[in-house]
Amino acid sequence: MSEESAAEAFARAEAALAQRIPGRDEVLAMVPDLSRITDVVDLLGSPQKAYPAIHLTGTNGKTSTTRMVDALLRGFGLRPGRYTSPHLATVRERIAVDGKALDEATFARVWDEVAPYLDVVDARHPLRVTYFEALTAMAYAAFADAPVDVAVVEVGMGGLWDATNVVEAGTAVITPIGLDHPELGSTVAEVATEKAGIIHPGATVISGVQTLAAAEVLVRRAAEVGAELAVEGVHFGVTSRSVALGGQVITVAGLAGTYEDLFLPLHGAHQASNAAAAVAAVESFLGGGRGALDVEAIRAGFAIADSPGRLEVIRRSPTILLDGAHNPGGVAALVAALGEAFAFDRLVGVVAVLNDKDAHAMLSLLEPVLSEIVVTTNHSPRALGADDLARVAVDVFGADRVVVEPLLPDAIDAAVALADEVHDAGAGVLVTGSLYTVGEARTLLA
Repeated sequence: MSEESAAEAFARAEAALAQRIPGRDEVLAMVPDLSRITDVVDLLGSPQKAYPAIHLTGTNGKTSTTRMVDALLRGFGLRPGRYTSPHLATVRERIAVDGKALDEATFARVWDEVAPYLDVVDARHPLRVTYFEALTAMAYAAFADAPVDVAVVEVGMGGLWDATNVVEAGTAVITPIGLDHPELGSTVAEVATEKAGIIHPGATVISGVQTLAAAEVLVRRAAEVGAELAVEGVHFGVTSRSVALGGQVITVAGLAGTYEDLFLPLHGAHQASNAAAAVAAVESFLGGGRGALDVEAIRAGFAIADSPGRLEVIRRSPTILLDGAHNPGGVAALVAALGEAFAFDRLVGVVAVLNDKDAHAMLSLLEPVLSEIVVTTNHSPRALGADDLARVAVDVFGADRVVVEPLLPDAIDAAVALADEVHDAGAGVLVTGSLYTVGEARTLLA
């Protein structure tokens, strides 16, 4: 029998992992419970304790901030491990070492190392280890095997009961908190309580700008566990920013120093704030308040920072932008950044959302900047149907500005055709509404 290729091994691992995605009849698999992941990492020898960690949560901006922290650490010559979700094109993106996603052979090897322990834990519990729990265990094991100098870990959802929270990070980052996943609570305070769960005793907490309800929760949690809280606008922040070709130039007042003329290859005030939080997190991790960091290393880190699917230009003629904004807060930040960084005479939207999102609020925010909207769907089992979204769109845009194309490839083609009716550089297409939508579009257009 021929030896299994890397591609075959990865396909086998990916298929086995997919069997652990909770089905519609396994809702109970999503209840607050760390017992399964705790058992898995205990059997693996607690790989999450083999390195220090920076743990990130929030409602919007956490993936971009995670990627910036990772880039900054590499700018300082460190070898970080990065764990993010969801992925855009391949599950291997979720686990990266030294800025690179695991290759097929490594992903398969890590799966083969972890899988037997998942079976053992399955037998101990009424519900099986989930897809996300398995990936989290794989990430921690891969980082220990690499090895990495530090793990930069984004929560999947929430914080307190998130599978990633078996790591006790010395630095916690909490980006702005709002309402998003209904499972986390119906008020900002309830959501903040879940997200504050990543704050462990003695940690330093880097917080973005929060509403009063969220801030009160974070202050209370930090006091309860003896953590130090640093807040954007009080202890650190962006002191200046200007639009530049391909991004923006910012000055950040950090926890220990001021860093001027930093080129950030990402658009929008929200990304500047994310960058400030990333700087503060790295200051906390590297310096502990003992002095300013090397500004050239920070510049080197931001030079390699990226955030795929976040106001990303994927094509020209016409310009096609991808942005994974998936809730009203994310869409508001997207709209503000669009107006600042781009000048379209005609912008056509391609929008598909999930069924648990506030589609009306999202489309209402998009309406002033889109000439037409093409509503569609994505392949997520939670996707809102194109016809259902069309009813919302007609209410917001009017029937004459709404096109319905249930298949995403057809929707993109229709949007490009509309944009091409303007025969100059002032036309564009924006694909948004969900990271699932953006991931599929990115695969189609890459």
